[in-house]
Amino acid sequence: MTRPLVLFTDETDLDPAPGRALLERAGCDTLLADLPSTAAAERALPAGAERAVALVVGYARIDADLLDRLPNVGFIATMSAGFDMIDRTAAEARGIWVVNLTDAATEEVAAHALTLMLALERDLRGSLAVTAAGGWTDDVTAVPRRLSGLTLGLFGFGRIAQRLAQVAALSFARVIAHDPFVTTPVHGVELVDRDTLIGAADVLSLHLPLTADTHGAIGAQTFAAMRPGSSLVNVSRGELVDPAALAAALDSGAIRGAAVDVLHGEPPAADHPLRRDPRVLVTPHVAFLSDGSLEHYTLDPARNVLSWLRTGAAARAAVTGRETTPLLPAAH
Repeated sequence: MTRPLVLFTDETDLDPAPGRALLERAGCDTLLADLPSTAAAERALPAGAERAVALVVGYARIDADLLDRLPNVGFIATMSAGFDMIDRTAAEARGIWVVNLTDAATEEVAAHALTLMLALERDLRGSLAVTAAGGWTDDVTAVPRRLSGLTLGLFGFGRIAQRLAQVAALSFARVIAHDPFVTTPVHGVELVDRDTLIGAADVLSLHLPLTADTHGAIGAQTFAAMRPGSSLVNVSRGELVDPAALAAALDSGAIRGAAVDVLHGEPPAADHPLRRDPRVLVTPHVAFLSDGSLEHYTLDPARNVLSWLRTGAAARAAVTGRETTPLLPAAH
């Protein structure tokens, strides 16, 4: 039996070596490409890549043109929970399975979101600046709001938002959420419509996937409808937020501040205005990061590929593909 080839499309901030080693020990060949995150006209593939039956994808853009150059691909595993880099229509048309990571860093991202909102509400940056300048209590000018008087709004209520709700409910007076795909309340969180969420939240935390419908969903109209003095937290995707509208909302005082782990277009330019804006806390897309999550991010995509190679199908998929004859024997 010919060893199936798995193509790693790009080397991200995650080391592909453990996943490649796992696949090679199981009887696969692997290749590493350097494909861009945009649909560039020239995307060089390594020699022999056309033999690939599966892809492991970081940030590379996987569209119809690329899939036409990889005619044997039947399975795509992403190294993230998001799969907006995959052209779903193109995958569906070709019967290709797309499997993302669903629980690799739920705990970490929820904890990071809480950390950001607490740092923002307690004006951690301002307090650190005071001590760094040699000052003390009398030099503090900002007076934080008491958390037990605030409403936390969760825009999207999947695994991460539900985990966040569990821990945040201990500090906030009220936790509300809006998600058109969730109809049953969880952890005592009140489910509300979108307008109620936007208008009632003192802290609005984003937990949405990036789709054609959600791209730029947090724009001028949303900021205008937000509660006066509210703040925004985003640990999902930078493209959910219209950057010009965010800047205008900060400048006008429509919102008091923002805390984000993601920005529109990454990595952002060194002189990106939000990097040094005193009203904004920016972390470098590290919400997922921990010693425990790294193992899942580096190995779980390879494990998903192996499961498909051994069964010809996937138990859970973002895009359901065509069942095929297994390309590897079942594991012993």
